[in-house]
Amino acid sequence: MNLRELHCIVIGAGIGGLAAGALLARRGVQVTVLEARHYPGGCASTFTSGVYRFDSGATVGCGFHSGGPLDRLGRELDIAWPVQREPVAWQYRHGDLRLDLLPSRDNIIARFPGSKTFWDEQARIARALWRLSAEGLPWPVSGLRDVAGVAGRALASLPDSVHLLPFVQRTAWEWLASHGLDSDPDFVRFIDAQLLISVQTTSRHANVLNAAIALDLPVAGTWRVEGGIGTVARLLAESIERDGGAVLYSKKVIRIDSIQREVLGVETSDGDALAADMVVANLTPESLDYLDDSSPASVRDLLPPSGWSAFMLYLGVDSSVFERAGADHLQLVAPEGELGECRSLFVSASPAGDAERAPEKQRAVTISTHTKAVPWFETLHQNREQYESMKKEYTDRTLTLLFEQLPEAHDALCSVTAATPLSWEFWTGRRWGNVGGYAQTSLFGVRGPATKYNNLFLTGDSVFPGQSLPGVVTGARRTVELVLRRAGKLRW
Repeated sequence: MNLRELHCIVIGAGIGGLAAGALLARRGVQVTVLEARHYPGGCASTFTSGVYRFDSGATVGCGFHSGGPLDRLGRELDIAWPVQREPVAWQYRHGDLRLDLLPSRDNIIARFPGSKTFWDEQARIARALWRLSAEGLPWPVSGLRDVAGVAGRALASLPDSVHLLPFVQRTAWEWLASHGLDSDPDFVRFIDAQLLISVQTTSRHANVLNAAIALDLPVAGTWRVEGGIGTVARLLAESIERDGGAVLYSKKVIRIDSIQREVLGVETSDGDALAADMVVANLTPESLDYLDDSSPASVRDLLPPSGWSAFMLYLGVDSSVFERAGADHLQLVAPEGELGECRSLFVSASPAGDAERAPEKQRAVTISTHTKAVPWFETLHQNREQYESMKKEYTDRTLTLLFEQLPEAHDALCSVTAATPLSWEFWTGRRWGNVGGYAQTSLFGVRGPATKYNNLFLTGDSVFPGQSLPGVVTGARRTVELVLRRAGKLRW
């Protein structure tokens, strides 16, 4: 029996699941994607609300640069991504400080002259990491084959790979200190703000290698996706269908059927039972446990691990606000206090003149801030009125920072809608509404796609290398590799 006789079910039509499904379908595997919602994309979807089409998360398109993960995926699947490079990746605002993040670091170095050697080193590290990950890095290793693969990549990348070794177990804070930059509060806050949105933690805890490639995203370029970020998911779903697979919507998986260490199939909320040889779960580990009856109730009902959800505002805004700002993506940071929980915002506006996403002379705007999930669920459980009051408080705090950093927005709002971690749980099926993946603090504590089942593998932002389009697409390649490796061991 060849791969055309192998049936793989993908749970969830997020970018990680769709990328894995599309790569498997291109290789001849029978792929069926089951998505609970009526549209694809998960955390990177675009949805309609009234007269607007909003991106679910405040986000930028990354990884479409030549040789980047999305560029390579598109060429492999014959997808011509409808993207256009943004002239400004995003604009950073902190008090009176304004920094446009551009392919060149010149304006940042002009503002922070002592940082040049830091950025030179960051560029060297990032170049080496892009090369190492170009074919998908077999990490965390799973057996001698992966050890040999990592060693082979390292040897092929000499001498760059040797230069990475001193940074493997260092924090970004130690890295800053080695350049004498830890004593500059404005520079540290700038770096911390970038790291929080990309590696889910700040310099005190972020690993240097994760930080270096995250800080490289503006240099590699950000891209405007025609129709919104959800277009990426739509085109991946169409690729699966072209290659003989199926993407089924409003098909919520409620149970995984298994015997010992083998998954037999899944059950859906509409009463269907589907058999599978392989399963790819575009879920968080907590969400997977919740579907797995073999997991003890004590495991399935645990509070979430340390991680973030998001509080969101979806706004209709007069287009002139962003024309005056000079960028469609803004990062707004309060003068003091820990980042997140409305003290740092990421703002994304639909392109000017995109009639599919907003009425004439308006923009569909998505704003996000990091928030912890548990207080939202506990508050709703205690009292609905308190929950609504909490939502209003966060709305007011978010708008206050928006108006402080972007005063022209005050009289330009046409509509305001708020969403909380409970919204994310409903939209994505993620337990506790956790989004953004894990905090990238160590290369040696990351989670790979393997699970306790021989034929079920995770994909998405919960597995290495984590969040963002480049991250989940790179991770999907690793998942596909393990699926095919396992399939090769099966005796049909």
